[in-house]
Amino acid sequence: MANSFQDQFLKAGLVDKKKASKARKEKGKENRQKAKGAKITNEAKLQAERLLVEKKEHDRQLNLEKKEAADAKAIIAQIRQLIEVNRLSRKEGDIAFNFVDGTKVKKIYLPEKMHQQLSKGRLAIVKFDEGYEVVAIPIADKISLRSDDIVIHRDEAAPEDESDDPYADYQIPDDLMW
Repeated sequence: MANSFQDQFLKAGLVDKKKASKARKEKGKENRQKAKGAKITNEAKLQAERLLVEKKEHDRQLNLEKKEAADAKAIIAQIRQLIEVNRLSRKEGDIAFNFVDGTKVKKIYLPEKMHQQLSKGRLAIVKFDEGYEVVAIPIADKISLRSDDIVIHRDEAAPEDESDDPYADYQIPDDLMW
């Protein structure tokens, strides 16, 4: 349509051939710059969208890591509270009880009754701060559900029913305590 106007202007003598060709070149130049600008705009827009998607993924990963750290911290706090509230007092302990922690043999001193209960599997030893504490088996089970490496000693092979024990009538000598 633009050509038809140019042709009409040329025929009418309003415009000469030089001006018409110059106008055509400028129009082509404008069209090329618009196309180039649109291409640059589209590339910039695509890159901005790609960066936005990458940022969202990065933020999602950071949030996930923060949530995992918070969950781990909450589990540690729960275990700490379970041990602090339910640990058994062993102040007047005079009998040594040996147990294995990893590759080392450790020793804690307990009262005689607590020593017997620990030997029969009614109590368990858990790691607490830099030392060890004695807790009941149900508490040790709750702690084990949250973390396996906190419960150090738990005698699961001990029989619960003493009436079936064929050696119940025999006394254990004092020098066999370990």
